[in-house]
Amino acid sequence: MQTILIVEDDWEMNQGISYVLREEGYRTVSAHSMAEGRDVYEDNGADLILLDVNLPDGDGFEFCRWIRERSKVSVFFLTARDLEEDTLLGYELGAEDYVTKPFSMKILLRKISVILKRSGEEQVTTFDDGFLKIDLIRAKAEVKRQVCSVTPTEFRILKGFLAHRGQLFTYEVLLDRLWDGGNQFVDKHALAVNINRLRGKIEG
Repeated sequence: MQTILIVEDDWEMNQGISYVLREEGYRTVSAHSMAEGRDVYEDNGADLILLDVNLPDGDGFEFCRWIRERSKVSVFFLTARDLEEDTLLGYELGAEDYVTKPFSMKILLRKISVILKRSGEEQVTTFDDGFLKIDLIRAKAEVKRQVCSVTPTEFRILKGFLAHRGQLFTYEVLLDRLWDGGNQFVDKHALAVNINRLRGKIEG
């Protein structure tokens, strides 16, 4: 399930957008200030950020710069600021889109769908199925909301399975895909040990 962070200080608009997005099958997390947005992003990650420019403790451009120092997650400005220079600055900072209020919810949903489809697997920063959560940016894993201590090798395996989920692998294919042709990790027994140890940590 893809996560959308909504950074919007208007409580009713924030909740309204969040409701519509959840009805469309997205997971949403909300923030009403720049500081709260940073905390929420660090705790939850996101696949897309809907970002207002006018925030009570700063502006969305500053928040976007902060995000860009840490991630390539898609940013979508949604704001009442309709000056041409603001729009251009938004795009210069790497935003995927810049839409001014008022806006059509149907068009917003279509734009979000296109952005997330285009960003694809390479832009996904988290996986969360309610049991297992994987944060690709911070290289962390949680099981039942509890931190799961994994080694760098185990996390690499997790990341590889996430990128190719739904596929069946032989050991040869795993070695080839996870370790660039097997040049760094060629021992099938060592791979099996790591996978079994990882399963033990996740399955308990």
